Amino acid sequence: MKKSGFWLIYIILLVAQLLLSTYANFTPYVMVTLLPVMVLCMPIRMHTILAMVIAFASGLSVDLLSEGLLGLNALALVPVAFARNAIIRLIFGRELFAREEDFSIHRNGFGKVLVALVLSVALFLAIYIWADGAGTRPLLFNAIRFGASLVASTLLSLLVVNLLAPDSR
Repeated sequence: MKKSGFWLIYIILLVAQLLLSTYANFTPYVMVTLLPVMVLCMPIRMHTILAMVIAFASGLSVDLLSEGLLGLNALALVPVAFARNAIIRLIFGRELFAREEDFSIHRNGFGKVLVALVLSVALFLAIYIWADGAGTRPLLFNAIRFGASLVASTLLSLLVVNLLAPDSR
């Protein structure tokens, strides 16, 4: 995919995340997020520092325009951007970096992409729920919120990953 096409879809998904954060809060137990998959699918050639800056700006824009708690999404999304290359290297191997090609479900397999998505969403949610609760919510509530949010966000991320990481064949 061309760079401009990726960034256009990225911005559209950022607006979709703003709408999800504003209008899809039906229960305190489920938080639906697209942000980790958006960061995970950034081009392989992108340097980690630049990915962290983009993740910070994306998280801060969601915080400013929808959720109200300033810095919470940015706090949780920057470590996902930091761990992005490690997750890709762990799941898909070093050959993606050697060939400088992005991953896709068709080329790398559904199972590997699912594991990478679960890892990135779990990292994001663990930090987000830990910072959001800040010792004021019981462990059981946080555990249920983590599990339900992980399932919901991963299922939604599976739909989005084909938009951001299409097969180039």
